Amino acid sequence: MPFKVLNSRMVEAVVAPGQTMFSQRGAMLAYRGEVSFTPSITGGQGGVMSMIGRRVANEATPLMTVEGSGSVLFGHGGHHVHVVDLAGETLYVEADRLLAFDGTLRQGTMFMGSQGGVMGMVRGQVTGQGLFTTTLEGHGSVAVMAHGGVIELPIAPGRDIHVDPQAYVAHRGQVRNKLTTAIGWRELVGRGSGEGFQLVLSGTGTVYVQASEEKL
Repeated sequence: MPFKVLNSRMVEAVVAPGQTMFSQRGAMLAYRGEVSFTPSITGGQGGVMSMIGRRVANEATPLMTVEGSGSVLFGHGGHHVHVVDLAGETLYVEADRLLAFDGTLRQGTMFMGSQGGVMGMVRGQVTGQGLFTTTLEGHGSVAVMAHGGVIELPIAPGRDIHVDPQAYVAHRGQVRNKLTTAIGWRELVGRGSGEGFQLVLSGTGTVYVQASEEKL
């Protein structure tokens, strides 16, 4: 079910009988009709084992299951909202960036270290971002949150994109990522973030970058 963008910080979604949505808890602003909101035990996170993985990564963002018949307005904390429509693709997105998404999408997790190696693991300790990233795959829409709006940057062979890890929101496509730094291991101690760390994305796809490096 596509989201209707009301303004830069609010979207509206139509909920129909037999359809399910997931939203971040506290994201419902208003609704019309007979709509129910219940805590999601699995959080749409791909099962119990996936939940355990996210809790280990301190990234168990609580979600609500949205069902019924009506329309719902979503927004959270005054953050800017960006809608991504998927047509059989996979979106890789930070869990705390999710505002709401179609229940038709298959959700799972990806351990960042599987692509970024050791530096991918460092990402969680140094930048404050999680070791696990949520994956949403299939046909449907996703509303993500960001500071100061989102820009889409194309990734093409031979044209890698370097992103500040705290400005990263999500990416899609056949993309590999790794975290690089210009400083040595001894200098990592005591450092929290900064341009010394860069998330490098290569391949073919799109990366979504927020205008501010602040964390949600």
